[in-house]
Amino acid sequence: MLTNDLLSYDEREAVIEMRHAMHREPELSNQETKTQKRIIETLKRFGLDRAKTFHKTGVYIDIEGLAPGPKRSIALRGDIDALPIQEDRDDLHYRSQVPGLMHACGHDMHAAIALGTALAFHRMRNNFSGKVRVIFQPAEEAEPLGGRTVAEEGLLVGFDAAVGFHVDTDIPVGSFGACAGAATKSSEQFELNIIGTMAHGAASHAGVDAIAIAGAFINEVQKVVSREMPVDDGAIITIGTIHGGEATNIICPSVLMTGTIRTSSPERRSLLVQRVREVAEGVGAVHRGRVEFSSQSGEPPVVNDVKLVECFRQLVVRAVGDDKYVQITPSSGSDDFGFYSDCVPSIYFQFGSREAGNETGVHTPTFGASDRILIPTTELAIQYCWELLHG
Repeated sequence: MLTNDLLSYDEREAVIEMRHAMHREPELSNQETKTQKRIIETLKRFGLDRAKTFHKTGVYIDIEGLAPGPKRSIALRGDIDALPIQEDRDDLHYRSQVPGLMHACGHDMHAAIALGTALAFHRMRNNFSGKVRVIFQPAEEAEPLGGRTVAEEGLLVGFDAAVGFHVDTDIPVGSFGACAGAATKSSEQFELNIIGTMAHGAASHAGVDAIAIAGAFINEVQKVVSREMPVDDGAIITIGTIHGGEATNIICPSVLMTGTIRTSSPERRSLLVQRVREVAEGVGAVHRGRVEFSSQSGEPPVVNDVKLVECFRQLVVRAVGDDKYVQITPSSGSDDFGFYSDCVPSIYFQFGSREAGNETGVHTPTFGASDRILIPTTELAIQYCWELLHG
């Protein structure tokens, strides 16, 4: 494991305690008020008293280097929100104390790593030039997304690079990885209101069956992926909810469906949405009904800069060994760090948490990650940002 002693004893204790405190008191997206207060108070305790807020529940802090040299600027993000999942980990002394909520995606660890990065660079400010902006970002899991606010409020304007990271249950403890190019997919949400005509089930010809239209749409829309998208794009169209009908003997007059559209290509985002709309309208017309289609743009794909990934790979090889670097496979999920990579050259790296007895995935009631990966990952993040500042 990486041990560069880049954190003081007090800083290490603060990192671990932040992780534990956030895990005990998880807060959902856009409700992270206690977490925001805890972060600001901890920063102040170490002399960082100029933290600023954004997106109501977010925090960011700038650490300005005082040494002469090139004035590069690096941003690092740690997300802070939790999920509506009941934790099933009685073995943890810091398990969630909030019924129905838990940090099931590792954001408590991400925020703690960001805290350690801020504290270390503040202590070392006489030894570097440039600026490190540490962003404790709310609302990665749900709209309105904190990453969108980071972009819209210009929090990355003038920065040379942005660094993000995520715990990875598919790679072992002590290993790190990344992939160049699209690391995640974009995510668009859509809603489809299918409107037919009610009739008695014994006189179906007198009505227009919205359920039949819904079934036809589900079958046809998948052909957009299988016949119109390049295989290596990995596009996905998911129907997540469907609601319609009130009685067994009535032709259903309306169905409401919602879903998501994912792609790794920024260029094909709008095309996919357009084609889903066209299929919906076409199927509705063929079956004598009509549809109302709406969509909401979510996260863009996270696109990793090739040079930043190579720099990260070289650091991992030097710091922990060639066998500890993993070539990550692009994810079919999404992350609003994509808003960062839309603004500046970025890297979104993974740190492993898989070990015997601790192998369940994120977004599950039994997810967990050992404290012993927290400090080494924080030190790696610090060292990486240091190299980017001096690169």
